[in-house]
Amino acid sequence: MKDITIQSNLKALGGVGIPGNLDTKKIGVEEGTASFADTLTESLGKVNDLQKEADKAIEEFATGKTRNIHETMIAVNKADIAFRLTMQVRNKIVEAYQEVMRTQV
Repeated sequence: MKDITIQSNLKALGGVGIPGNLDTKKIGVEEGTASFADTLTESLGKVNDLQKEADKAIEEFATGKTRNIHETMIAVNKADIAFRLTMQVRNKIVEAYQEVMRTQV
């Protein structure tokens, strides 16, 4: 279920980026640099991978395939920290968007 939500969010972000008719040289965007959407997509993919690794570690521990609780807890904590960081980045993006929307022209 998590994969479906993440994938749909990533697809929604697919259109985010620099518009085609915008001259990127005038605004200081270098050729070959990743767009914000690409960077965000890559980061969300990494967080998703950490979540999958944690789920796999929990499943292996619960079924008895591994008896190493330490590695399981490390995987879970890595995924937790990555998710919390992602949520804080999201909060800052929303906060910045709201600030821009409050700006009077």
